[in-house]
Amino acid sequence: MAGGGLPNERPLKRAHLYEHRFTHYLAFTCFVGALGGSLFGYDLGVSGGVTSMDDFLKEFFPKVYRRKHMHLKETDYCKYDNQVLTLFTSSLYFSALVMTFAASYLTRKKGRKASIIVGALSFITGAALNAAAKNIVMLILGRILLGGGIGFGNQAVPLYLSEMAPAKNRGAVNQLFQFTICAGILIANLVNYFTDKVHPYGWRISLGFAAFPATLMLIGGILCAETPNSLVEQGRLEEARRVLERVRGTKNVEAEFEDLVDASKEAQAAKSPFGTLLKRKYRPQLVIGALGIPAFQQLTGNNSILFYAPVIFQSLGFGSKASLFSSFITNGALLVASVISMFLVDKFGRRVFFLEAGFEMICCMIATAVVLALEFGHGKELSKGISVFLVIVIFLFVLGFGRSWGPLGWLVPSELFPLEIRSAAQSVVVCVNMIFTALVAQLFLMSLCHLKYGIFLLFAGLIIGMSGFIFFLLPETKQVPIEEVYLLFENHWFWKTIVGQSDQGASNVKPEAV
Repeated sequence: MAGGGLPNERPLKRAHLYEHRFTHYLAFTCFVGALGGSLFGYDLGVSGGVTSMDDFLKEFFPKVYRRKHMHLKETDYCKYDNQVLTLFTSSLYFSALVMTFAASYLTRKKGRKASIIVGALSFITGAALNAAAKNIVMLILGRILLGGGIGFGNQAVPLYLSEMAPAKNRGAVNQLFQFTICAGILIANLVNYFTDKVHPYGWRISLGFAAFPATLMLIGGILCAETPNSLVEQGRLEEARRVLERVRGTKNVEAEFEDLVDASKEAQAAKSPFGTLLKRKYRPQLVIGALGIPAFQQLTGNNSILFYAPVIFQSLGFGSKASLFSSFITNGALLVASVISMFLVDKFGRRVFFLEAGFEMICCMIATAVVLALEFGHGKELSKGISVFLVIVIFLFVLGFGRSWGPLGWLVPSELFPLEIRSAAQSVVVCVNMIFTALVAQLFLMSLCHLKYGIFLLFAGLIIGMSGFIFFLLPETKQVPIEEVYLLFENHWFWKTIVGQSDQGASNVKPEAV
């Protein structure tokens, strides 16, 4: 397989000795961790709906409100092109990318659980401030606090889930994070649909409701266990072994525990995790997991649709209620796709989902651009048939993203890095992700105004490029123990020339035929 990686049947160190059984304790801890995704998802879903509500616009952005209700053809693509309005959305992500570095220190020194708790507290405070906002300054400050919550949550939760999960089920368990992101988006759209009818404070209900999932995560974070990996890293070996036995449902955890201890010893030797991350032997993980995938996840264009689905549909001539309902339908696709990916990603692998869904997304972006080029922008609303077609195409696009770049954009980076650089690397992952999330959020409506239908062709071109990146550079990581993923790069057709091949890696792994 070109650019492939390694077969999943090979023995890696002690991996074949690992044992686990399903336990309710594992289910509880993973559910609590996954709630972090609901915070991110709810905010993704709620922002676009709130910024399309008349009551919200009249109070904070009266110029946009007046432009929205104009029917001049030059405003078709540009009704919502207002940089302060988009700052309401993007300020959260600029805040998150800064706070993730503080989260890295806390995650490494005090554990994943500590960052989950701090993130929940910050999110609750931000939601309360947004709900009570009297001016734009209060809105932005609330968004900054929400961003702090997302910075801490997104830094810790993917690590928490990957470290708690058995190797054979790590893909499904980690994708609980994406599942709850999708659930949060869907709930936010449903809340917006009903609060849009509550005048004049429906938008306050939508923004304040964000405190509910954060409260659940706070309570769960206090009750759940720290990961065995983090406990070993902190030198709490006996406690780590007890937690490992409890989450694996067996006393026979010696092999896995020894791998954790070995990884911890290597981690202790890394005096500067961020400096260690830049070493040549970690170059593949840095390029793929910390830089490439987090950036590409946002450049698919999907989060632009998630941020601004109601705004996009209103710009394209849908009514207020119709736009909210249409975005509710398309975000339902995200939830369905995450379930598909959750159950099948450990069977078919990460690369298959990236590549086949990428092809689907490219076709959808091209179809959207062609339809808009031919049918839209002439001072008239789209016909019912064309509108339905656009909803279906965007539904299929989101369905593709939801089983590939959405969940795998968090899963793959969380399983690529060894323990000594894991928390530092995850900070870079979140930082890069948030930089591109914020840039896309800030620039999308302006780009839609100036590029018109061409913005969708731009996204199609980007997806073609990132699919090539996956095809040639990402080895398959399904069912590989998280502390042994580094062995994949020592035999990869390209990366082995960068990192070299250790004697241990050579003796345990046979490269896949290219």
